[in-house]
Amino acid sequence: MALFKSENPKSEVPFDEAGIVPAHVAIIMDGNGRWAKKKMMPRVYGHKEGMNTVKRIAVEASRLNIKVLTLYAFSTENWKRPSDEVNFLMGLPIDFFDVFMPELMENNIKVTTIGWIDQLPEKTLKVVRNAIEKTKDNTGLVLNFALNYGSRAEIIAATKKIAVDVASGQLSADAITDEVFESYLFTKTLGEWQDPDLLIRTSGEIRLSNFLLWQAAYSEMYFTEEFWPDFSTASLQAALAEYQHRNRRFGGI
Repeated sequence: MALFKSENPKSEVPFDEAGIVPAHVAIIMDGNGRWAKKKMMPRVYGHKEGMNTVKRIAVEASRLNIKVLTLYAFSTENWKRPSDEVNFLMGLPIDFFDVFMPELMENNIKVTTIGWIDQLPEKTLKVVRNAIEKTKDNTGLVLNFALNYGSRAEIIAATKKIAVDVASGQLSADAITDEVFESYLFTKTLGEWQDPDLLIRTSGEIRLSNFLLWQAAYSEMYFTEEFWPDFSTASLQAALAEYQHRNRRFGGI
């Protein structure tokens, strides 16, 4: 995997809208709480503003003909946060889809999820499933939310399912390949686009935080100091510009 570190959202290389764009962009949306703290506001204020960033980045990704945009919205580890913050985060999808649904339909955006969404609160689960149902026939950008998602747990769950299938004789151990293993992961529903071409993390942190560990094996990495609420369409284009100037060899020469 290749790394980019950016302190300035304006790329040193120009973005070519007519050039190659990654089919699948994945983003770790980090820094909402710190953004709010800098403004002497409660952390939840940052999460609310971060929701507005999701809207503008999704529309821009759609305009640029990106096929899949996967957003790390809530991890399996996030349940450890203070209950008030968790409750607020669980309410964000309700507000998001209530306001953004017309734009999703207008832009032909399809909503999908990865993660154990059945464990979400009933009201949250209801609106998420409703968004998936309403947009299922859209053929544009796939807006893929990682909700109650953790990559290690995903890999362990896949391994257990494979072990059961091998024990029952449905699968031979010798038949297990990368492709077979991938068919047991959440991202199998993304088909040819299940592996992100470009993975972005905001807020200056340089780690994957248990996000798409298998799928990101050959992803290009881009890290920016910007907090997620400040991440703009220009910021996205700066990341894409860096991507356009990479030579992806996938372990070859």
